[in-house]
Amino acid sequence: MTAIPGTPPRLLLVGGAGGLVGRAVLPELRPHFRIRSVHRHLAANEGRDIEWVRADVGDIQDWAPLLKETQVVLNLAWYRWESEATFRALRDGLRRLVEASKSARVDRFVQVSVPPAPPSLETGLPYLVYKRQVDAAISESGLSHRIVRPTLLFGRRDVLLSVMMRTMRRYPLFPMFGDGSYHVSPIAAADLARVLRREAQGSGQGTMDLGGPERFTYRDLTDRMFRVLGKSPRYWKLSATGARRLTRLMVALGSTSLYPYEVEWLMSDMLGLPPYEGLDTPLQPVGPFIEELARG
Repeated sequence: MTAIPGTPPRLLLVGGAGGLVGRAVLPELRPHFRIRSVHRHLAANEGRDIEWVRADVGDIQDWAPLLKETQVVLNLAWYRWESEATFRALRDGLRRLVEASKSARVDRFVQVSVPPAPPSLETGLPYLVYKRQVDAAISESGLSHRIVRPTLLFGRRDVLLSVMMRTMRRYPLFPMFGDGSYHVSPIAAADLARVLRREAQGSGQGTMDLGGPERFTYRDLTDRMFRVLGKSPRYWKLSATGARRLTRLMVALGSTSLYPYEVEWLMSDMLGLPPYEGLDTPLQPVGPFIEELARG
């Protein structure tokens, strides 16, 4: 489907625009696309220039009306922690979207996914099992597509560096999982938004894993955060088993800060991904962000 000459192409944005990625994506997309945004709750940053459609992705049976005059689909929809039934429903809704996109002859489909995880998680965790099935449906669809798999994200009100810094401020010890020698390469949500805009406008095919401009050991990163706060690093050292027990207890008490599978993934040393190349300005380093958090 081709855009009308002289008008920006229409992009169907699927998933919460009020989340970390969504908050960064909207201002990046606005100058380049007419946006139809599909999710359950209107976000504060969705103005009159964005057509908001109230819907749960897993409940949509007919995507055809939402794909009318649409050239690009960008999917952000997924959850960090939900029931298997919820993940299954979301998978089914997104599979219907892929099939409808084929029928509507959408020009481009961009999917935000997650990087490789340990085999035990890939085959045993509903979060990943169903997400990979959506990725596979897109890969096998014949659509021009890009599956973008970023590592750990940071940005305002994130669940990574902001939570870590807050924990360091409030408590005498910071939990250290294992020896902290595994690697991370956090990427700014704003940079991911730039990547997604570029990929939505591009023609590259397939799956792409990406990280930020700096690769740290986890211990080096946390030491640096302590220093920015003007504190000496002080750790509560936990084995892998102890880390799983702690996060299970946190979840049982209602915390959404960290889940057991996220600790296993972190300690697997699979999240220190190489940086994305091709943007017109450099990726944001972590340093200025954690300095801003410290001032705040």
